[in-house]
Amino acid sequence: MVALALASASCSRESVPAYDIVVAGGTIYDGSGGEPFVGDVGVKGDRIVYVGPKAEGGAKQVIQAQGKAVAPGFINSMSHATYSLLTDRSAESDLRQGITLEVMGEGGSPGPLTEAMAAKAMADSSPPPPFQWRTFGEYMEGVEKLGVSVNFAGWVGATTVRSYVLGDEHVKPTPEQLQQMGQLVRGAMEEGALGLSTALIYLPGLFADVDELSSLATESGKCGGMYVSHMRSEGDHFIEALDELIEIARRSQAPAEVFHLKVGDPKNWPKMEAALKKIRLARKQGVRITADMYTYPASGTGMTASMPPWVQEGGPEKFRARLKDPKIRARVIAEMREPVTDWENVMRGAGGAKGVMLASFKNESLRPLIGKTLAEVAQMRGVSPEEAALQLVEEDGSRVGVFYFTMSEDNLKMQIQEPYVSFGSDAPAVTAAGEVLKSGAHPRTYGTFARVFAKFVREDKLLTVQEAVRRLTSLPAANYSLSERGSLKNGYFADIVVFDPATIQDHATYVDPHRYSTGVSDVVVNGVPALANGEPTEARPGRFVRGRAWTGHEGGGCKASATEWSWVG
Repeated sequence: MVALALASASCSRESVPAYDIVVAGGTIYDGSGGEPFVGDVGVKGDRIVYVGPKAEGGAKQVIQAQGKAVAPGFINSMSHATYSLLTDRSAESDLRQGITLEVMGEGGSPGPLTEAMAAKAMADSSPPPPFQWRTFGEYMEGVEKLGVSVNFAGWVGATTVRSYVLGDEHVKPTPEQLQQMGQLVRGAMEEGALGLSTALIYLPGLFADVDELSSLATESGKCGGMYVSHMRSEGDHFIEALDELIEIARRSQAPAEVFHLKVGDPKNWPKMEAALKKIRLARKQGVRITADMYTYPASGTGMTASMPPWVQEGGPEKFRARLKDPKIRARVIAEMREPVTDWENVMRGAGGAKGVMLASFKNESLRPLIGKTLAEVAQMRGVSPEEAALQLVEEDGSRVGVFYFTMSEDNLKMQIQEPYVSFGSDAPAVTAAGEVLKSGAHPRTYGTFARVFAKFVREDKLLTVQEAVRRLTSLPAANYSLSERGSLKNGYFADIVVFDPATIQDHATYVDPHRYSTGVSDVVVNGVPALANGEPTEARPGRFVRGRAWTGHEGGGCKASATEWSWVG
């Protein structure tokens, strides 16, 4: 009887599959950049428990990957999915490219908010948000409770912190106000932010000087976080803006990253080589500088980026009110035409109105203009390009989304070969349906990551598949100090993408942007299939990925200085 019982117990144990999922027979790119090998990846719960030639013991589900690449889930280093995830929880534009983690925010963040800031955020949301929040952590936890397909992390925005304490005016903080701003940064970091982000080309963020930014970056560094920045200039003062970022990194002792590395205007294109030399030198001297980029030669931002900052002070309502004064309007138009300014005129960098394509409007009556250049609209209306730009901003009640064709393909190819450069969409994560189809979109929304393989690996042969995978996985994970993400290793979270390197392809264009990329067959997020056989599942396994200072981590909380943290990237 004892022997029979033991035999029955043995059979029972053997009948239980060793794995929940096995990704079988694919070519494994583990994220390290090393040579790939054919094998299996075994998943139990939300973790990878096997990476090797053959996973023995059976599985509840097998994903057949023969002839395909198996890699860690891709990380979107610079995402604007913060608010799109509220209404579009499947994030298909990114999920279909293999993204498993959105790193969100550029200068602004969903918290901390004053009561007035919160009221405005709720009023500006369409449809109304499904929950209320005031802090960074409350927002991120609220999104996790809603349920989304992909993981997400975020930065605390220096602009948001500034607005909380100082409003939107051009003022310098007192020592007491700067201390309060630092406390807000620390609070958001302990709620899980990865670091501090800035957007220094836009109001009111551009009012911050290097002393203010260094002080806030120091607080981020004390919390194990980075300083990441849309720099003050991506044109005429590009080198000076990079010097400022490096100076902030030196003062704060925190790592720094350049958001969407680029330089606009043909006369400035030669500056990229000098900038890359400057970054290499800083890195050699021990300053941790990295960068991300998107894979297109046109930027996407607001028409207001071609208008002087002074007229925009105080917010959109005051801006539009000022434009009703004929003298102010004439001054704005005159300054928009000046060949040299101390502010960043992106239209000038695009070679004028012919290099500006209209991309999105809130006002449905203006949407037929999407795809036209500002020069064409000015001709249609019989006014100057500058007057046409002001009219469109007034009529739409927004900054008006536009594309600026400012960049050099040769510079893109130069940047992409720098080993510290990762990739970000600089776009929301959306589903091509409903209201989304009524507006324009930058093709980077749907194609940034597939294009890495289609253009820069297959067509231009600037990267190998394994190096492209490293740039999309372990590199940003190390840069942002994300533990147990970005690699196919035992014990790491089971974020996995299966794709075909020979066929992965972007299809979105500036004129026809709402087209998904193809070539990714399966995506696993925290051990749960979110994309299966090329189609999204109903699962919503995404999680809030918190930074190191989160007080829920063992050893979390902020320290006396940045040097008490170790960064492996």
